[in-house]
Amino acid sequence: MRIYTRGGDKGKTSIHGGERVDKDDIRIEANGTLDELNAEIGIVRTLLPAGHEWHEPLGRIQRELMVVMSHVATPSAIRDRNPNPLPDDLASFCERLIDQLTGRMGVNEYFILPGGTPVAAHLQLARTITRRAERRLWTLNRQDPVPAGILSFINRLSDLFFVMARYDLFSQGSAEERWQSFVYKRKK
Repeated sequence: MRIYTRGGDKGKTSIHGGERVDKDDIRIEANGTLDELNAEIGIVRTLLPAGHEWHEPLGRIQRELMVVMSHVATPSAIRDRNPNPLPDDLASFCERLIDQLTGRMGVNEYFILPGGTPVAAHLQLARTITRRAERRLWTLNRQDPVPAGILSFINRLSDLFFVMARYDLFSQGSAEERWQSFVYKRKK
């Protein structure tokens, strides 16, 4: 069996259910961005030392992203036929990690310049890819409903990567490079 089929040579690809769509269809754009995100998380995992506490949660996120991508690839009219159950705790999983890490280092009140350590820089890149995936998912949602749990998960996931990047700097004893405070968030 060959990896290539030549089926996409004319700019079409198949989605769950067999429908052929353009390779730049918003459903394919959204899934391509989620796939890119999954690869970036894989890079982060390779940068972590063996036994690091983040291997398990990042591995879970990668596996859950595969499930999410299968649902994004499935039109809502036939989503009930998708054999991959979509967990209902994805956003809360991220929230628990965010709260745990923030509790150890404190709340951030500044815009942070990405960088500092390779892990923190790659987590910031993962954050920006997640935000792009979120934008693509909302565009798709206007054409064909995306499960609300996916939209919440992706929104929370970008927050998690931001907090993880900060925490990596904190745990390494590296200073955050602050740009300016969140003045607009202060109550008057």
